[in-house]
Amino acid sequence: MQLTWLSFGHDAEYRLPLAGEGYIDYGVVSGLIVVVWMATLWLTGSRHPRVLGSGWLEYRIIADWGIRLFAAAATLSFLLKLDLARGYLLLIFPFGTLALLLGRWLWRRWLHRQRRTGRYSRRVLLMGSPASVEHIAGELSRQPWAGYQVAGACLRHDLANLNSEIAGIPVVGDFKTARGAMQEIGADTAIVTSSDDLDPLRVKELSWDLEQGKYSLIVAPSLTDVSGPRIHSRPVSGLPLLHVETPQYSGLRMVVKRCFDVVVTLGILAMLVLPMLVIAVLVKLTSPGPVLFKQDRVGLKGEPFRMLKFRSMRDGADRMLGQLEQSDKIDGSSVLFKMKEDPRVTRVGKVLRRCSLDELPQLFNVLGGSMSLVGPRPSLQREVEQYDRHVHRRFLVKPGITGLWQVSGRSDLPWEESVRLDLYYVENWSLTADLAILWRTARAVVKGSGAY
Repeated sequence: MQLTWLSFGHDAEYRLPLAGEGYIDYGVVSGLIVVVWMATLWLTGSRHPRVLGSGWLEYRIIADWGIRLFAAAATLSFLLKLDLARGYLLLIFPFGTLALLLGRWLWRRWLHRQRRTGRYSRRVLLMGSPASVEHIAGELSRQPWAGYQVAGACLRHDLANLNSEIAGIPVVGDFKTARGAMQEIGADTAIVTSSDDLDPLRVKELSWDLEQGKYSLIVAPSLTDVSGPRIHSRPVSGLPLLHVETPQYSGLRMVVKRCFDVVVTLGILAMLVLPMLVIAVLVKLTSPGPVLFKQDRVGLKGEPFRMLKFRSMRDGADRMLGQLEQSDKIDGSSVLFKMKEDPRVTRVGKVLRRCSLDELPQLFNVLGGSMSLVGPRPSLQREVEQYDRHVHRRFLVKPGITGLWQVSGRSDLPWEESVRLDLYYVENWSLTADLAILWRTARAVVKGSGAY
């Protein structure tokens, strides 16, 4: 059977017949599409410095315009009566979009590596109260790949005279001398943090001063750990109001998440059923005790559930925990117990933990509804008893087999950072984020970093 929809023009020639007489080469058509495509992406801001290198907006612009140009080409082909091969349209736009996304992803990885060394970054002057300057500087230092390198700070006049530096950041002046301070330290961006002394008029005057040169002004709100899709700006009477959508923990989105969990889990189990049987036999033959380790954890709404894992420790390891409490832990906090060389782990268990294979039985927890593929780390009851009040927000969603804590270092992370990542996920979860975390989980498992 001949696939005529894949042929390019009459008699499979690589020419496109026009409505009148004559032909136009498909190479010319492809060249025109590429030129229009690149020009469109440039005009729509996909290469703007505010878009490049961070967030999902860059990828979304590329995907959206790939779909729009496909629709436009198909419509023009119909209206102008061009005998444009359907296979040509069905190949060039999807593959072109994928190629653009791959190219931007590779470019972003290169850019992030450069920014971690301080190149291709904005030099930033922070303006505000000492507490807000320290907070914003700490947040920016967490993500050096975002391209903001703090070079100095400006404080209120009396505080600027008292402080030579804040959290290692040199104080280079007060609010009135900010413009000159930026020139002195070579800063090109001023970030205004919260401060009672920076009233609207003072901020407006600063923006007027910066208009005279190649400087950028950024206003940083006190709200942190909120992702872009939840934030919308709307100017009202000259006020740039920042709308922050509240996170949703019920309704259609949760139904979609549950369906996604079930479908993907069934697919994973179908592929890994034989390896899981082999692991079960190895665990049983190499150490006495049950194959599965069952432990009570705290899940959705603070309700307990029984979590499953392949046993990676000697039978009765829980009873030995009291003997190890005084041992050197990875995390100095008293909430989590983590040891790099735990004597309770079996030889097979070390391999299982390094590759995260001991967590595969949790797929049955996902099918049963007590866990999700992606979510906060499942908590022990003794850990929950030591939680601060705000940490209990992690129980608004189901715990996950993997999560931001898993792809950001696992056991290498300090307790405070693990909490921050879990709460960030709770506040900003989405199906797109789940897909990204699952992809990053596969990379983290292959590397084996942070797994003990």
